[in-house]
Amino acid sequence: MNQFSFQCQARCKHTHARAGVFHTPHGIVETPRFMPVGTLANVKTMTPAQLEETGAQMVLSNTYHLHLQPGEDIVEKAGGVHRFMNWSKPMLTDSGGFQVFSLSEMRSITDEGVTFRSPRDGQMIKITPEKSIEIQNALGADVIMAFDECPPPGVGRDATEKATNRTYEWLKRCIEAHQRSDQALFGIVQGGEFLDLRAEAVRQLTDLDLPGYAIGGVSVGEAPEVIDRVVQATTPLLPEHKPRYLMGVGTYREMARAIAAGMDLFDCVIPTRLARHGAALVQGERWNLKNARFREDFAPIDESCPCYTCQNFSRAYVSHLLRSQELLAYTLISIHNITELIRFTQQIRAAIFNGTFHTEFAKWIEPA
Repeated sequence: MNQFSFQCQARCKHTHARAGVFHTPHGIVETPRFMPVGTLANVKTMTPAQLEETGAQMVLSNTYHLHLQPGEDIVEKAGGVHRFMNWSKPMLTDSGGFQVFSLSEMRSITDEGVTFRSPRDGQMIKITPEKSIEIQNALGADVIMAFDECPPPGVGRDATEKATNRTYEWLKRCIEAHQRSDQALFGIVQGGEFLDLRAEAVRQLTDLDLPGYAIGGVSVGEAPEVIDRVVQATTPLLPEHKPRYLMGVGTYREMARAIAAGMDLFDCVIPTRLARHGAALVQGERWNLKNARFREDFAPIDESCPCYTCQNFSRAYVSHLLRSQELLAYTLISIHNITELIRFTQQIRAAIFNGTFHTEFAKWIEPA
């Protein structure tokens, strides 16, 4: 029996937005949905119990980072990444391709794979498509990502085409190496800002009939309008009956516009990274809670928010914690920020069912 399936439950009549449910061995993911990032098998500063309270249904971990520390063998001995971090709901691991992209000063790429110097201890490490899948099979997440080459913005058409072709060749090797039926392997559409390369990549990937598809290489330094153009053009080409994942995107407008184009899943480090800088996400705004105006403000961060932080603490208290450099500040803001972005996608989901998405979220759907 296929342990993975996607059903579309409702559609917006005015956009391509859809609400659905993605079934995995560890439970369902109701889409559209924001997914928190837990790079090293933890979402920074938060316990799994706190994470569950935010409404999180699926969490990401990082293949590359877990390979370096503690090593996939240890995670496998612990019973897999779910048991290792005590998270019983769905999980996704990315392939390490983005980290290879970000280590451009320390790596070399060939058709065989990527060799790079570990930033942890300086040793040379080689990751091939086969090795990436081997690591991810050992980690045991529900969804695993194909190893891809993410071309940096501005490299030109020839280099982008070469990376896109290599991504396709690597995907075929990933499929060959993949050993577990309880893990869904998603392919990644590359192609930079060149829409014809994106379209050709979609055609090649969909011919392989994978359980899901991602758009990659759209949050790696391009201008927002370039990201938007790629997402708007590429999303409708992806199969209707499979989940669609936009990698590394998690701002209100980017998610709303991508949902209007037909995307389902999103991830980003924004909520916890902002929290570590004392910034709270409040209904589309970013508030620096260190600011003087919050010192005697005894209201919750957001009076409409159901999260633990907003139900129990004031802006003044969180501001005090930040000024005192108390670690609890980062936990409380992370709880709120993750709840806020998940709630944003939940509200969009409800609006799609109600037929009000195009009006209720008009200010976010419109181009910036």
